[in-house]
Amino acid sequence: MASPRLETYCCPNRDAATQLVMNFQPAVFCGVCIGSASVSLLLTILQLLPKKGQSLRKMPKASSSSTILLLISVCDILGGLGIIFRSSVWLGFPDFIANISVANRTDVWPSAFCVGSAMWIQLLYSAGFWWLFCYAVDSYLVVRRSAGLSTIVLYHMMTWGLAVLLCVEGIALLYYPSLSSCENGLEHAIPHYITTYAPLLLVLVINPILFRRTVSAVASLLKGRQGIYTENERRLGTEIQIRFFKIMLVFVICWSCNIINESLLFYLEMQPDINEMPLRNIRSAALITWIIMGILNPMQGFLFTLAFYGWTGLRVDLKWRKREIPWESMSSSTVGENAYPSPVNYQSNIHDSKKVSTTDSQQTDEAISMLSEDNTSGEARLTRSSPIYQGW
Repeated sequence: MASPRLETYCCPNRDAATQLVMNFQPAVFCGVCIGSASVSLLLTILQLLPKKGQSLRKMPKASSSSTILLLISVCDILGGLGIIFRSSVWLGFPDFIANISVANRTDVWPSAFCVGSAMWIQLLYSAGFWWLFCYAVDSYLVVRRSAGLSTIVLYHMMTWGLAVLLCVEGIALLYYPSLSSCENGLEHAIPHYITTYAPLLLVLVINPILFRRTVSAVASLLKGRQGIYTENERRLGTEIQIRFFKIMLVFVICWSCNIINESLLFYLEMQPDINEMPLRNIRSAALITWIIMGILNPMQGFLFTLAFYGWTGLRVDLKWRKREIPWESMSSSTVGENAYPSPVNYQSNIHDSKKVSTTDSQQTDEAISMLSEDNTSGEARLTRSSPIYQGW
């Protein structure tokens, strides 16, 4: 799981609230983290692998939005690997971890492992938050026709730059002036928690606003095609809205427990004695949410693939052939060709004889296609009577 308490625990003079959660059934907690991260890792990779029975076609050029979705999954996979490695060492070598103490300052390897593994997990999940924010920005810019593959370079610079900057800054402030004297007062801990939760809160606050604006822009695009907003266009707009809702729902489910847990632990830190009887219920709530975090945080990777692509099935094709993968966009595809299931689903109903009449119409369809969700049932596909179909 990803929590700033992991870095705080590396301090020999850690606070009582951190000591409370980290010492609560550590074997059970590490086992839960390993199990959840392993299941999520396997299912995420299974979701992303190409499947049997899909038609081969020339690999199209990916859109910026589809590339961002892939990078979010990559961050979750690498973060899950960090959780598995860290929890396995903690579970398999308890004496090694026990050397993190004030009395034992000669052996630096336990502290180095503690800091390094915690930073790896925090950095990857923080980068995933920034990529998710970039996805919301890119979705809005795409429908405004202000984004493309060229902007992915800017997203890389912003995401990795801010993730590394905030992570290093938070760690430096926490461990200043040395690892043996860190967490000596809230002036060390608070900046670290702010830099950790800033991207998470940014996604929670800003992404719903950007998604709402994107849905409104999509509706305007669909109406502007022929001046008519039919049931097919309404279904397509609803499909995109549901897609955004599922993304935010997964994010809230996986990370709201972190905010609740951190609030409870901060309240306990403010108390002179956290072991007092009146604080019993708060301690119990903090421990329960701590275990829930160990389950839900690593599961984000798999749940996001469900929100992005739906369930892609179990029939994996491991043959080494060039094949379109689920996150590829149809924006540069040839109309009428059979394609691997992708976030685009309505263009497969359009015949080869129907071509794009104007460049503006094509750009509109490409913008919509980058946001529409794969749905094998075809409920949101456009029919020949649709004004969008008639533009081909």
